[in-house]
Amino acid sequence: MRETEPGDTSVLTTLFAHNAWATLKLLSFCAHLSDAQLDATAIGGFGSIRDTLRHIVRAEVSYVERVNGKLPPKPLAPNQVPPFEVLKDAARWAGDELLQVAISARNDTNVRQRPPRPRIEYKLASLMVQALTHSTEHRTQISAIITQLGIEPPDMSGWQYMQEIGELQEVGEEPEGAS
Repeated sequence: MRETEPGDTSVLTTLFAHNAWATLKLLSFCAHLSDAQLDATAIGGFGSIRDTLRHIVRAEVSYVERVNGKLPPKPLAPNQVPPFEVLKDAARWAGDELLQVAISARNDTNVRQRPPRPRIEYKLASLMVQALTHSTEHRTQISAIITQLGIEPPDMSGWQYMQEIGELQEVGEEPEGAS
């Protein structure tokens, strides 16, 4: 791949908007599950639905904090189970902040972690890869648990995202002979 000049950020914006939308969609769906369902787990997953949701949001907040030291207006308490509205607020905040961080990233932008984290350094662009893939992986694990409970999980696909934001448009058939 060749280096490109800074320019249109619409693809990057869409990737991070979808990530935030999917997490918020799953949080809204899971807010209606019972405590027993939220405590359900599956082999190969991170943990319970509740713990995995909290892990997704805390991780996204931590990615922002690693880069710029910022925390959401209502920080998540370390050893408490926050209500769904608090998780949603933190997920919205993290989604907005991650997008701004991603837009500012350049090939030579590094993140140098501060204590209490280990003192390591890495590319900001690689941290953004981690942010997107981490959330996707854990949303998939939660969807598997929901399915094992006999419930249809929410559709968080790119197709559903395009449908919900109005990007999928039905087009008429092309006239004969048109190409």
